[in-house]
Amino acid sequence: MWAASAVVLICHGAVASDANQTSEPPGGIKRADTSSAAPTGRSAAYEWHLPRGFPRPAVPPDNPMSSDKVALGRRLFFEPRLSVTGRYSCASCHEPERAFTDGRALAVGATGQPLSRGAMSLINAAYNVSFGWTKREVVSLEQQMLEPLLNEHPVELGLTGREAAVCNMLAADPDYRAAFVQAFPRDAGTDGAGTDRHWPPTANLADTQANAGSNLDARDGTRANVAADASAGGPVTFDNLVKAIAAFERTLIAGDSPFDHYVFQGEHEALSAQQKRGMELFYSPRAGCGSCHSGFNFNGNWRDSQGATGESAFANNGVGDQPMRVPTLRNIALTGPYMHDGRFKTLADVLDHYAQVAKQTSSDPKLRTFDLSPNDRADLIAFLHALTDFQFAGR
Repeated sequence: MWAASAVVLICHGAVASDANQTSEPPGGIKRADTSSAAPTGRSAAYEWHLPRGFPRPAVPPDNPMSSDKVALGRRLFFEPRLSVTGRYSCASCHEPERAFTDGRALAVGATGQPLSRGAMSLINAAYNVSFGWTKREVVSLEQQMLEPLLNEHPVELGLTGREAAVCNMLAADPDYRAAFVQAFPRDAGTDGAGTDRHWPPTANLADTQANAGSNLDARDGTRANVAADASAGGPVTFDNLVKAIAAFERTLIAGDSPFDHYVFQGEHEALSAQQKRGMELFYSPRAGCGSCHSGFNFNGNWRDSQGATGESAFANNGVGDQPMRVPTLRNIALTGPYMHDGRFKTLADVLDHYAQVAKQTSSDPKLRTFDLSPNDRADLIAFLHALTDFQFAGR
C-alpha cells in the first residue's frame, strides 16, 4: 500500500520514460586511466543507464553528452593541477566515498582558507533546477563550475588569471590533448543531437559568466580571450574543460537504494518493518518531512529532458538569515555533518532541530513542530538510512 502511495508523493506527476533507458545501475566511478587512445575525430555517443523510475536528464544544447567527454571530465575532476597549489582537485571537496561531499562542516579551498558553507553532494545533480546553497540563478552544472574554479573571495581552486596557463599545460600533455580532441572533435555537428531543447537559455556559459560569482568578471580579459589564447591547443580551451567536468558530473546518478527497490521495483522485502514505519512517518502530516523533501530525488522539483517541474525548492531552515536550497536526502547517512554550515553531527541532532524550529517566527511555513517518541525517531532514522545506494557509495 505504502509503495503505491509513495510514488504519488515522490513524483507528484508522471516521471518521464525513455525508450533507450535501462534499469541497470550506471558504471563505476573510478579515477580515469592516464593513457588515451589515438584520436579518431569522432566521439562515441553516451548511453544512459538509468535506475528504474528515473527520467532522462536534461543536457544543455551547447554541451551534448559523449563517452569521450565524460571520460575526460572524470579525469579532470580528479586532476590536482587544476588548482593554484597543484595539490587540490574537485574531488578534494567531493569525495566519491562520502557521496561526493567531504565530511567537513565547512569546505576548505586549495589555499587552506575555509569557505562559508559546506560542500553539497553531487549525487543526482543532473536533475537539479538550480545549484549551490543560495543562488537560484545558477541553473546548470557548467555555470556552477565557474565558482569553484574562479572564485577569489574565498579562493576555492584559485584559477582566476591562470586559465590560459592551465589550458597550455593540458595542451602540452599528449594524453590530455588527445582526450580533448576525442571529446570535442573539430567536425562535431551543430544540430544539438543528444541535448535537451527545454534547457533554459540562461545556461549559456558566455552569457552567464558574470552571474556565476560576484568576483568572476573582475579579471583581465574574458573567457573568450582565454579560449583564443589557448587556440594553439585546438580544443583544449577553458570552456571545454568546464564542459567536460560538467558532463562527468551529470553521470553521478544514484538510484539503487533499498527505498528504490521497494518503490520502483516492487520488492516488498527491500525495506524492513521499521523502515516502512519510518517512511510512513516521513510522508505524514505529523512529521511533514516530505513537504520539502519531495520528488524522486528528495529535494523538491527537478529538471529532466522534458523540462523543469517547477522552481528550485528553497526553505528557511532556522539556522541562517536567508532561505537555503533544499538538498537531496539520497545517501544522507554518508553526508554528515548536516545543514549548510555543518552544525549538526548526526541525523538525531537534525531531528531535534526540526522538532522545534517551527516555533521560530522566521522559519519556513511548511515546517511544523512535532513530538516523536524514541521509537518514532528510530523508525524515521532507519528510513533515512534506506535512502543509501550502497553500490554507488562503494565505487
